[in-house]
Amino acid sequence: MFTIVVMILAPVASGQESSGREFGGPNAVENQIASDAGDSWDSWKQNLKDDLGLVLSVDYTGVVLTANETVDNKNGAGGIARLYGTFDLFNIENGTLVWKFEHRHAYGSVSPFGFSLGQIGYVGLQEPPFNDSNFRTQNLYWRQRMNAGRSVLIAGVLDVTDYLDAFALASPWLHFINFAFSTGSATIGLPNDGAVGVAYGTMLNENVYLIGGITDTNGDPSDPLKGFDNFFSDNEYFTSIELGYTTSQERIIFDNYHVSLWHKDTQDAANVPSGWGLAFSASRYINDKMMPFVRGGYAEDAGSLLQKSLSVGVGYQTVAFKGLLGAAFNWGEPNETTFAPGLKDQFAVEVFYRAPVGERIALTADIQFIKDPAINPLENTIWMFNLRGRVAF
Repeated sequence: MFTIVVMILAPVASGQESSGREFGGPNAVENQIASDAGDSWDSWKQNLKDDLGLVLSVDYTGVVLTANETVDNKNGAGGIARLYGTFDLFNIENGTLVWKFEHRHAYGSVSPFGFSLGQIGYVGLQEPPFNDSNFRTQNLYWRQRMNAGRSVLIAGVLDVTDYLDAFALASPWLHFINFAFSTGSATIGLPNDGAVGVAYGTMLNENVYLIGGITDTNGDPSDPLKGFDNFFSDNEYFTSIELGYTTSQERIIFDNYHVSLWHKDTQDAANVPSGWGLAFSASRYINDKMMPFVRGGYAEDAGSLLQKSLSVGVGYQTVAFKGLLGAAFNWGEPNETTFAPGLKDQFAVEVFYRAPVGERIALTADIQFIKDPAINPLENTIWMFNLRGRVAF
């Protein structure tokens, strides 16, 4: 998600905030590093940066999903270990190599990624990064700032969700678990992540910004170099452009109103049709404590989960325990090209609370109510009870 600040609403494991002026959403590498700043390890990491130009961070997150009614497994559980940072490899002013390596694994036979569709018949995803794909290169790109930090170009192995339809409460490591409250409100036919591409973001004036990007649709994070060949030979692309308004560059992730337009080419090998769509988002951080939001999207084909979606909700930073409380509602219409025509509309309500445990650990308790899961003919209502834990260094 392509924003200009690193300060995200209560973003870090400990609940501590940090500020800056960087493109990227809450899960973009440089923003995650800044938001995880604390006392321990920081002097050692600063020496590493000063001596070698290397910025290094490590985290581990585990998720357990449960539901009262499932097909054959009551749980979906998994974890992700991440090593990420930047490296001033060529000593180029305002430029750096950004990298992120991950190991994704399930704790049992069902991962969080596969739980919604496979176990409860809900057309959607819960914690989509938490699959069982093992080692992967999620990011490996060059970032170049320009125009006194008002413009940024990134090129290499990208994650489209790091810059498209940015939203302060969209990190699956920190915020809502249901993907309906994240990128595109589940209406965008996203390309494979770890895809080779280029993206550019700039402030057009003091309040208006523009973000555009193009990536290969067939990225393979387990073999990222293959993506360079795909980009120039397959010619199957995902393109997007976003126009937004903010009260100031420093407040872009807090006070943000934008419309995103995207297009996806046909993926021949995967048998996914071409398509297009748009997403919109409006959020405002009131008194540096409460963030109400309205988000939604529309899709025409492209293999998306939903073809129409609307989400409304709020995030509230509590004084007690320095925690973050989030609550949201989503209405979604399944994509008839991806699934089947005539499926029921779905409704979902999610409430979570994230609290720090010391400086580096955070625990999130989450509950969801799902009405009319579209591909589950046996159940009209489902309750989910979920837990997430994260430790960051």
